Amino acid sequence: MSDTSLNVDLRSDSEVDLDLAVAHVQGEGVIAYPTETVYGFGSLPTTKGVACVQALKHRTREKPLIILTPSVQEVSGLVWNDEARLLGSAFWPGALTLVLQDSRSIFPPGIRSESDKVAVRISSNPLVQRILKKLGAPITSTSVNYPGEPPARSASEVVEVIRRLNGNDIMLIDAATLPISEPSTIVDCTVKPLEVLREGKVNISDLAEVIPELHGKAI
Repeated sequence: MSDTSLNVDLRSDSEVDLDLAVAHVQGEGVIAYPTETVYGFGSLPTTKGVACVQALKHRTREKPLIILTPSVQEVSGLVWNDEARLLGSAFWPGALTLVLQDSRSIFPPGIRSESDKVAVRISSNPLVQRILKKLGAPITSTSVNYPGEPPARSASEVVEVIRRLNGNDIMLIDAATLPISEPSTIVDCTVKPLEVLREGKVNISDLAEVIPELHGKAI
């Protein structure tokens, strides 16, 4: 039986206190929250937190979760080459996800891939920024959707997805319906030249203005 009775309603008060949501995450619970693109499931980037989200989404470690971070400082232990720094400076906060090497195994499997890579983003969504500032740490992010179906853009869709996934104790941060948006663009910064794994909200042409060589050729 799904349980979405623990909700934070932003529809009537966009400045509502987020302490309950942050406490839920700190207790290694899962939240469903709006990002700059779609609703996402989030948890602490711990082994237990990752396991909870993966179980909810019926997702294996072979498909790692990304993380949203309040600032570069919280992920400074990842390998930041010059290209990654340039892209982060140009497009963060924003819908650009950078894949960085985690050679020190800072993050657990399920976030860290089998090839020791981690996907990270600084979100431009003000709500996400408030949560992360209060939390003082990154959170995981994966779209709220039933496998094989489009991501949820409204709170009512989130509730239905959680019901179908048989989720329990998921705290929903209700921001009503989000505007239609493309997903984040994903760039692998661990290879040279950099590789665009997915073109989304940030166009390749915009990336090329900062890093002219992508996909092994000048764009």
